[in-house]
Amino acid sequence: MDTVLVTGATSGIGFVIANLLHKSGFKVFGTSRNPEKHRQTLPFELIELDITSETSIQNCIDTVLSKTAAINALVNNAGIGICGTAEETSLEQAYRQVETNFWGAVKMTRAILPVMRRQGFGKIITIGSLAGLIGVPLQSYYSASKHALEGFFKSLRIEVRPFNIQVSLVEPGFFKTNLHNAFEYAEPAIAGYDRIRERALPVFNDTIERAEAPERVACTVMKILNSPKAGFGYPVGKQSRIAPFLQFLCYRLYELGTRRKFRL
Repeated sequence: MDTVLVTGATSGIGFVIANLLHKSGFKVFGTSRNPEKHRQTLPFELIELDITSETSIQNCIDTVLSKTAAINALVNNAGIGICGTAEETSLEQAYRQVETNFWGAVKMTRAILPVMRRQGFGKIITIGSLAGLIGVPLQSYYSASKHALEGFFKSLRIEVRPFNIQVSLVEPGFFKTNLHNAFEYAEPAIAGYDRIRERALPVFNDTIERAEAPERVACTVMKILNSPKAGFGYPVGKQSRIAPFLQFLCYRLYELGTRRKFRL
């Protein structure tokens, strides 16, 4: 039975991924900052993890290895969202955004690489975002953190191929999760940006509310796990292919479409 470690597995896309893999016969270890709060309601084992702490990360991996002979795959999913314009977002908020979404995934990956090299196999799957391929208004630092994942894991994929370690990145568009409700908002607000917020935020929230459920993202992770030779980028969702292609084809046309969508 293959063992998969899924970070941020108690809600949203992470929960859907972990639950599908568990039902499909994988031995799943999920993670949470507060596992005791969720253990009674989840069908898979939950381990405490703070992805910003190297000590917590190493303790998590050691715990998994004490319960299983190998870790076949890591799914980097845990992350946060901070919503606001670049100028309004405090540097503390911006650092926390990148520290969690980018450095959290990097630290998890660096800690598990020695394990996978010793095993002689492994898969590292990271949940990126459409925002890692295009710019999204009010999401400057979130977008930056996801763009950084693209560059890091593209390079890593080449480096670890000789060790039979495969690296893939899933790039979901908009899906119906609780992400927008969990967003932290930039502060202090600047009055000059009031019109942008008043127009763009309702569109952003409505797009998520009307989006499809995230099961397709989980199915994509399953596809990667079952593939002998998985590729790198896996766009998922209605806009995940069109928007990046339009941006590549004609940036001015892409920008016009984005401004119209968000009423800017």
